[in-house]
Amino acid sequence: MSELDRRHFFPEVLQAMPTDDYKVYTWFNDGSVRCVDVKPLIKPGTVFWEISDIGAFRSKLTVINDTVAWDIGGNRDESECIDLDPETIFDGEEVEDPLDNKS
Repeated sequence: MSELDRRHFFPEVLQAMPTDDYKVYTWFNDGSVRCVDVKPLIKPGTVFWEISDIGAFRSKLTVINDTVAWDIGGNRDESECIDLDPETIFDGEEVEDPLDNKS
């Protein structure tokens, strides 16, 4: 794919899928798939500590406002969510689609 003109393109997360090791696969509006490792962010005393339990990390993951978010309150209220900047995720390494069943 050709290089995107970032002056005219804003990355939007369309879908997110958690792993069992605190990573999140993200599908973007340009057709790319990226994977972000959230584990380095999960430290005591940070907002990310609320998702330190792998069950919470996986079950509360959603897409809100076109980015990866964890719905801590369970009511899709963005003020009660923890989210990641979509540009930060997009700047990460592009990966193969984990749901692509090429054999």
